[in-house]
Amino acid sequence: MIFPLQSQHVHGSSIVELPNGDLLSCWFQGSGERNANDVAIKGARLKKGENKWSDVFIMADTPGQPDCNPVLFLNKENKLFLAWVVVQANRWETSLLKYRTSTDYENNGAPNWNWQDIILLKPGEEFEKEIETKFKANEGPEMAWSEYAPLYEMMIIDAAKDPKKRETGWMTRIHPLILESGKILLPLYSDGYNISIVAISDDNGQNWHGSLPIVGKGNIQPSFVLKNNGTIVAFMRDSGDEPGRIMMAESSDEGNSWSFAKDSDIPNPGASIEAIKLKSGNWLLIYNDVEDGRYSLAAALSNDEGATWKWKKHLENSKGESFHYPSVIQSKNGKIQITYSYFLKGNRKSIKHVSFDEDWVKR
Repeated sequence: MIFPLQSQHVHGSSIVELPNGDLLSCWFQGSGERNANDVAIKGARLKKGENKWSDVFIMADTPGQPDCNPVLFLNKENKLFLAWVVVQANRWETSLLKYRTSTDYENNGAPNWNWQDIILLKPGEEFEKEIETKFKANEGPEMAWSEYAPLYEMMIIDAAKDPKKRETGWMTRIHPLILESGKILLPLYSDGYNISIVAISDDNGQNWHGSLPIVGKGNIQPSFVLKNNGTIVAFMRDSGDEPGRIMMAESSDEGNSWSFAKDSDIPNPGASIEAIKLKSGNWLLIYNDVEDGRYSLAAALSNDEGATWKWKKHLENSKGESFHYPSVIQSKNGKIQITYSYFLKGNRKSIKHVSFDEDWVKR
């Protein structure tokens, strides 16, 4: 555990490896973003070669507002980014997307931030048209998941006509996919629209623009993996109807447009997941692998780009407790590094860090 078990709400961790081999992690912590404003982004370091995390420090704290869902990453120039959301009015759908950067981050404690800004996306009429077109193209008996499904779709289409709603409420959660060119694809989602989008930067994170939406019925918190043929696969949490499955979509144009998101055959209780491509070429998926709760957290490996998942090993499996919202990277030494929310009975909570090699999953 990164810090001792305690009773405050701690959630939504992220992890990154720094160029010197240190690990830096962060999460949000406080009395609850829905009804309190003391929620801040906190962090800790694990120095290379050590086995104990540092004391906790503040990474970001907007006065009088809850800060949530942090994401840590380095661009191609090794500039450190922290992206997160400020939950205005204690409502996820009005969240404001912020980021700060640092080139002086290998000290003790928090990085020395030298820039901070807001990421403003401006989806236009093409956003509205894409949502309407995708919903209409994917109608059918198998999609009629309730009597009110058509009304739900019309409400989303109607909301897409509102420029203010289109530009607010986009939230971080998962590491970006950074292409060989340096292009950054930062996955975002909206609890208002219940769909996802990509914030794209072509200049190492200085400027951002939005993709077309990833349309589906409840597809949020996407995680991107690049196939050998250039296709990008999005694995997403399903916040829609049963059955509980990981949802998937694909892009063949570097994340600018996407297929309609549909259920895969991978069980999931509607909880956040993350997938990455390993140095071996295999894909790794960290996810809750049951439909009835977040008590089971698994690591699965695929050697055929996600067509099948031949190996699986549990990180946690204890009914009545909760292990969820994983953040995963592969460090330079080949080790897989994961942090996740670790909730035990009796309101005891922490962020847990685990490390293992690929062969451990296969054994």
